[in-house]
Amino acid sequence: MGARWVEFCEQVNPAVLGELRRAKFQIANRVQRSLVARVEKRVLVWLAERTPPALHSDHLTLLGLGAQVMAGASYALAGANRLWLVAGIGFLALNWLGDSLDGTLARVRQNQRPRYGFYVDHMMDSFGAVALMGGLALSGYMHPSIAVGLLVGFLLLSIQSYLATYALGEFRLSFWTLGPTELRILLAAGNLALLRWPVILHGRYRLFDMGGMVGLMGMGAMLVFFTARNTRRLYREERIS
Repeated sequence: MGARWVEFCEQVNPAVLGELRRAKFQIANRVQRSLVARVEKRVLVWLAERTPPALHSDHLTLLGLGAQVMAGASYALAGANRLWLVAGIGFLALNWLGDSLDGTLARVRQNQRPRYGFYVDHMMDSFGAVALMGGLALSGYMHPSIAVGLLVGFLLLSIQSYLATYALGEFRLSFWTLGPTELRILLAAGNLALLRWPVILHGRYRLFDMGGMVGLMGMGAMLVFFTARNTRRLYREERIS
């Protein structure tokens, strides 16, 4: 009974701990097969080569987050004034610029920080998604339950992607032919459509409710498909003889 608590704790070997800290971060293979991926990549490299030296990747990451928060705010404000839907398109464009250009800028300038960039960029994406879906839930153009469902679907797909990055060494930036850029384009088109048709089918359904339900079904299909495929692949690669 005279033993100290520390004797019951697992002791960390300083040499092992130091080795772990020095271990190199394994950069996963990036998979980007969305509809506009090739054109987008050329545009981003062109922009990165012309970005002022004083502007760094962190600035762009903050721009992307701020713009996504403002896009969510524009949806919340659009319930009182539909012109905020037009402003939201501008914020979505700024979000694309910041969120897409930050990594390209680091690669073009050869000053990448893989662990830092991966962690910070995707945490900002999660915070931004909460703000965007929160704005939609408050807008009156989408039922709050559908907005929450879309947020949950996004986060589940993100978790699936991050786990695949670790377990398979494959970081998927798009699912089938859809990526973040295509989703922004669809949202921007939806904003314009809302100005003309906030409700459809003889006024029985809200446009964004219908679009959100289609999005939920698509997310569910993607989640089931890629989870099953990755599980099958991992099972085969680690088969017990």
